[in-house]
Amino acid sequence: MQLTSNQRLAILLHGGIRGTYGKTGLSLLRYSESPIVAVIDWESAGESLSHLTGIAHDVPVVATVEAALPYAPDVLVIGIAPSGGALPEQCWQEVKQAVAAGLSIVNGLHTPISMLPELQNSLRKGQWIWDVRQEPPNLPIASARAQMLSCQRVLTVGTDMGVGKMSTSLELNWAAQRRGLRSKFLATGQAGLMLAGDGVALDAVRVDFAAGAVEQMVMDFGNDYDMLHIEGQGSLLHPGSTATLPLLRGSQPTQLVLVHRAHQMTIRNHPHVPIPPLREVIHLYETVAGAAGALAPVSVVAIALNTAHLDATAAELAIEQTQAETGLPCTDPVRYGAEVLLDAVIKS
Repeated sequence: MQLTSNQRLAILLHGGIRGTYGKTGLSLLRYSESPIVAVIDWESAGESLSHLTGIAHDVPVVATVEAALPYAPDVLVIGIAPSGGALPEQCWQEVKQAVAAGLSIVNGLHTPISMLPELQNSLRKGQWIWDVRQEPPNLPIASARAQMLSCQRVLTVGTDMGVGKMSTSLELNWAAQRRGLRSKFLATGQAGLMLAGDGVALDAVRVDFAAGAVEQMVMDFGNDYDMLHIEGQGSLLHPGSTATLPLLRGSQPTQLVLVHRAHQMTIRNHPHVPIPPLREVIHLYETVAGAAGALAPVSVVAIALNTAHLDATAAELAIEQTQAETGLPCTDPVRYGAEVLLDAVIKS
């Protein structure tokens, strides 16, 4: 499935605008082509969404699903990812109310809800529930087949989770398409799948088949495009991340773009884990990607720097400092566009 431009969305973001678990909903606000008619967040109801998020969307923030109904949504997107993947009871009641009101549901949580009798029995004709995180069928074990493709395969990798890998891949894809390249974004997370439709929910795949799922995805599209932009997940630096290595192995990337949040010194939720100097992180990714010569050598060709928390002057200074530190082209692709990064990919 895929969200389309003729669907009117309400995004359930209770606590996610000011909190740390609203990334899915905020990504849709920034990138979705579907009209978003309301955001539901009891903490921020009545406030300016653009002031709260920096996203230039004039969308009302309301407290409940009931308060969103006058704006005529036809799809409710669960835009939060609470710890443990289970919706709080108050949010669950909102989902049930949305179904009762005739809205379809997009669920990006680990816990599937489409087959729950209390929801299934309430669905009307044409109403549906999309559980985004599903393992594809008939997955192979990866075999490095993707290295035989002629297309460029650009993978975003990060110094931490949640630093902007999806946004960087999307911006790169759009920049490539504007130049007339046959370019495609391949999603590997729930927000990316909601936006693009094509891809795989990598964290729903059993670990033995994760690289195979990525490989299958890349092989499905690699012969039809000049350039694939593969959405990164996790980080080799994060002690709890298992997604980055399957992406490296399955996609057999031809270029890497390293994504980093400016001035971040430690893993966000694990302050006892430092982020090494970026030159060392670059060496780590290049070494792991090439597997000590068993696989083709791969270079980090540019740095995507997340400066959302900085003002314009500080952002430009951080970009200059990062470029001097690494010797690589650097920009914030959300703030300034991805042309600098795309130039580095094409020239490599």
